[in-house]
Amino acid sequence: MERDNLMHGARTALNQNSEMREWCENFLKEREKEIHPEMTAEEFEKHWRYHRPEIMHAGAAQAVQAYKVEKQKSN
Repeated sequence: MERDNLMHGARTALNQNSEMREWCENFLKEREKEIHPEMTAEEFEKHWRYHRPEIMHAGAAQAVQAYKVEKQKSN
């Protein structure tokens, strides 16, 4: 249940902050590229286009946490 609450809060934050959303999407996209190094750039872009919504949903909490850590480092 707590995981669902974290994910819901993260998704809400992403929907309200376009800068955070862009950063988190790039974070998750790069992580997904590391998982699929065998794909060509074209294959990966097709994969990302179709799987982005579920990847963004599942990784929202982790991405927002990484964003916050990164922002703390830069301040």
